[in-house]
Amino acid sequence: MSGSDARALARSLLDLCRSRKLTIATAESCTGGLVAGALTDIPGSSDVIDRGFVTYSNEAKRAMLGAKATTLATFHALSKETATAMAIGALEKAGVDLAVSITGIAGPGGATPGKPVGLVHFAVAARDGRILYRECRFGAIGRTTVRARSVVEALRMLMELARGPQAPAKPRREAASRLHPRVARTPRRSAVKRRRTPRS
Repeated sequence: MSGSDARALARSLLDLCRSRKLTIATAESCTGGLVAGALTDIPGSSDVIDRGFVTYSNEAKRAMLGAKATTLATFHALSKETATAMAIGALEKAGVDLAVSITGIAGPGGATPGKPVGLVHFAVAARDGRILYRECRFGAIGRTTVRARSVVEALRMLMELARGPQAPAKPRREAASRLHPRVARTPRRSAVKRRRTPRS
């Protein structure tokens, strides 16, 4: 997705949040504030965007977002647990309606066994308790491209939660209940030939 497409997505997200009176905070590690930058690049974004946290180090994640040292030590900074803690921390610290977090390895270095370059964890938390998590493995496609694609994914996830909880699907009625039930027909009996009485 190109930069212009990301800009269009950011604009659509802001319009949606504005219409629903939603505010946003960001908590970014590997993207270094690019999500907040993409959103605040749109004029008039101040009525939606509250603040952005750039928490590159583990200490910043603890101090600014309240991520627990045990979470970081047990699961690593690049994990579902840390991404979720970052999103929830940003939500609580900023007092907003939606918060997104990103933590990953943009490369070219930094890979460890089981955590390759291009691995990025995302989480979005909503004030109503909804949490959306996603893991993306972009691969070693270059630092700039990993960061750019992470921005787009974060915007998409924010859009998903900004739309609100999905109404429960109504149970689908079987077609037979909407139509007249078919009456099973018995096999048609062959006509019985009348026996003619002999003429006298």
